[in-house]
Amino acid sequence: MKCPFCGAEDTKVTDSRDSSEAFEIRRRRECEKCQKRFTTYERIEQHPLVVVKKDGRREGFSREKVMNGIVKSCQKRDVSLEKMEEAVREIENALREEETSEIQSARIGELVARKLKRLDKVAYIRFASIYKDFEDVADFEKEIKSIKK
Repeated sequence: MKCPFCGAEDTKVTDSRDSSEAFEIRRRRECEKCQKRFTTYERIEQHPLVVVKKDGRREGFSREKVMNGIVKSCQKRDVSLEKMEEAVREIENALREEETSEIQSARIGELVARKLKRLDKVAYIRFASIYKDFEDVADFEKEIKSIKK
């Protein structure tokens, strides 16, 4: 495994942990050259998920896209990276449990919104404003009222 900091190929594993779902192993590594630490994940290769977009286009499922959306929504919020990574894992696991490998993009949005609603209400509102395509302040007010209930 190459070090993401200096590119050296000599790294050592300092800690390994199974994830709660047992489909993934988290490894803490240390670069032998620069001594910086980083985390890698090893997971079982599974059947590919295909995302069906609103316009009918199809593309491969990207954990990175889901993670980026969650990270943007949680910017400047007190949500740890571990909690965000856990949310992405849970979303992907839920998608893999569905009866089809073709997933509507709206389904992914629903799962992300549900996770964010539990993690952080402000992050949820940020995500919902894009996902639900808010057009004015009234849309924000309506959504805020719905989460206050």
